[in-house]
Amino acid sequence: MRTVIVAALMLALCAGCSARRGEPVSEPLKIDNAKLARGERGFMAHCNKCHPGGEKGLAFALNNKPLPGFMIKAQVRAGAGAMPAFSRELITGEELDEMLEYVTLLRSSPPPPGENR
Repeated sequence: MRTVIVAALMLALCAGCSARRGEPVSEPLKIDNAKLARGERGFMAHCNKCHPGGEKGLAFALNNKPLPGFMIKAQVRAGAGAMPAFSRELITGEELDEMLEYVTLLRSSPPPPGENR
């Protein structure tokens, strides 16, 4: 009987903890060409886990990083701190260029309300 009560209590607690998706804080990006779409897919596959939407997550924000493109490319290839290096076999030069163009678009998007970049 005690086990049933504990199980029911645990289920009730879990039901009360479900996450709800909030309203978006900014308009979605306008991806208007195939190169940007490929850059977005590459970013989502390789970068978004640590830099969600270019914002700060497990790693630093990318959408306000003042580095020029060639330095970001060097960081991607060599890694930095906890960031792993991404070889040319994993991300080709063309894919990296497309991803950098997508990150540049992220930089130009307006910040969420109440935040400054």
